[in-house]
Amino acid sequence: MPEIEEIGPRRVERVGAHSHVRGLGLDENMKALPVGDGLVGQLRAREAAGLVVQMAREGKLSGKAVLLAGPPGTGKTAIALGIARELGEDVPFIQMSGSEIYSAERKKTEVLMEAMRKAIGVRLKDIRRVYEGEVTSLDVKMGSSPFNPFVKVPQSAVISLKTDEEEKTLKVGPNVAQQLVEMGVEEGDVIMIDAESGRVSKIGRAEGRGGYDVDAVRTVSRPTGPVLKEKEFVYTMTLDDLDRLMARRRGGGSIFSLLFGAAEEREIDPEVRAAVDQQVMDWVNEGRGEIVPGVLFIDDAHLMDIEALSFLSRAMEGELVPIIVMATNRGVTKIRGTDLTAPFGMPLDLLDRLVVITTSKYSPEEIEEILRIRAKEEKVKVEDGALKLLRELGAEKSLRYAVQILSIAGVRARAMGRESITEEDVREVSERFSDLREAVEHLKKYEKEMLE
Repeated sequence: MPEIEEIGPRRVERVGAHSHVRGLGLDENMKALPVGDGLVGQLRAREAAGLVVQMAREGKLSGKAVLLAGPPGTGKTAIALGIARELGEDVPFIQMSGSEIYSAERKKTEVLMEAMRKAIGVRLKDIRRVYEGEVTSLDVKMGSSPFNPFVKVPQSAVISLKTDEEEKTLKVGPNVAQQLVEMGVEEGDVIMIDAESGRVSKIGRAEGRGGYDVDAVRTVSRPTGPVLKEKEFVYTMTLDDLDRLMARRRGGGSIFSLLFGAAEEREIDPEVRAAVDQQVMDWVNEGRGEIVPGVLFIDDAHLMDIEALSFLSRAMEGELVPIIVMATNRGVTKIRGTDLTAPFGMPLDLLDRLVVITTSKYSPEEIEEILRIRAKEEKVKVEDGALKLLRELGAEKSLRYAVQILSIAGVRARAMGRESITEEDVREVSERFSDLREAVEHLKKYEKEMLE
């Protein structure tokens, strides 16, 4: 027998710019902790965001949106992500840039409408009649395929399911039999069969039933109660998911897409969305569904033009609207698509509907703490001298630049065979990578030699 060594599952983890954010870092009195849930500083902004979360939970944010305004690298995106984390794990969080609305294939308003509906979840509760139990016997009858008589396919099956209280023997058709064969169901497995649709779900292996030498199947206890029972299933879908299902059900594809495999319609018909909205309202009234408003985060909101901003202003008044959080780092500037100037590049009638949260630059001590958190997230060790130099770079240039230098210095340290980032690593990397100011100076120096 070959030697087999059991190892844990291999996980590929992507360390993102805000993967360390777990929430807003508030205590039970809605006060921001100096360091909490991956966030540092910005106490006033985080406490304001906590109140926004509370308003959303109480359903009092209708007709309003949030604008995060502050200089670059002051945690606006992190606070928006913290709002989504505070609302719950299954709350949709959709992030987009204001420039993403411009497309040659779709209208700007359609892009925004799709993003808004992706950010609204519907938690559905469905009670289904199912057969559930441990498989004590299974006999699959094979027969010739109607399409190829030389190929044997499952025609029917006789299966016995047992719980702690009873045992039933079922005769199932070719659809269920095919699923049993494809899933490799055998005696000792715990399965569930939907009584209406015939869908088979393999739950795991019953406790005390042996398996193969190499067995990665989850072990579960034998089900209790009767074999045929009613079970409640809860799952969450977005309005956009329901829109696309409804469009397919109505035959949204054209004859050309059926014959030649062309792409589906890129825009959802307003009638389809209206039908979905009515269906969702019926589910809510019947107690089968619950609306889960998510967060739509629009970064660089000043890049949207007057048409898109006016659409957002009107859309806020609807019933099915997510929590809209926008961010900008602009001051008084032109509204795109007009010659008018306004604060944050947004029309005044839209600004009247927004609650504005401002962020300020981090102190050197806060920059150091953020760098510590990022180093822990990226699983790298930093010596005190290197951390001090990174802190100086963050205060002198920008926090984003210091975080990027931290990541690259970690790569250099590993390449040199060291576990910790040294001051030499930070210095060498910072000399080879320019920040924005140095890049602009370099551009001015060689401006005449650059291609236009």
